[in-house]
Amino acid sequence: MTRLQAEAFVPRSQQAELLHACALTDLTALARVGFRGSDSAAYLQRRGYQLPTQPNQAVRQDDGSWVARLSQAEYLLLGSLADDGARVAGVEAEWVQDAQRNYLLPRQDSHAWLQLSGVHGSAVMAKLCGVDLRAGAFPPGAVAQTSAARVNVVVVNVGSDARPVLQLLFDRASLAYMCEAVLDAMDEFGGGMVERGVFAA
Repeated sequence: MTRLQAEAFVPRSQQAELLHACALTDLTALARVGFRGSDSAAYLQRRGYQLPTQPNQAVRQDDGSWVARLSQAEYLLLGSLADDGARVAGVEAEWVQDAQRNYLLPRQDSHAWLQLSGVHGSAVMAKLCGVDLRAGAFPPGAVAQTSAARVNVVVVNVGSDARPVLQLLFDRASLAYMCEAVLDAMDEFGGGMVERGVFAA
């Protein structure tokens, strides 16, 4: 039995409060997808997405989803909790290969997705990662492609000064290991795991 199972979750009555301090949420079931190629930007813009101007930046969309730019011509779309990832899933489903240089990069099976919420998030990550993820050095909309707990990760700051939130994407086979590592690092701050549903409460 792993801590990812039901016993890992704190009582639901405490979950909303934990979001402000130190909470971990598994978003792996939520839709995410990548696109790469010199025509990818135009393709996404035609579908109403606002794109970051530079690599290693992310932009929040009106529906609560995010677009992270990982290189000059690679984008990662992260679904919104508000629509349970439906918009991003739809963009992936409608893609077809044509003459344009815009290539689909399925991420549902390749990447796990964790969200670390609360004011202690950067201190938790400092135990696992050599990159300074404090707000002053890593503001909302920043993206880091680095290593945490010896696993290659993409870290996206999707929070705000009032509500710090970091999202971690990494090899899906490492989900149980990474979750254990983050939960161990959270112990000092009284952190715990919360369900996705608490964000809609």
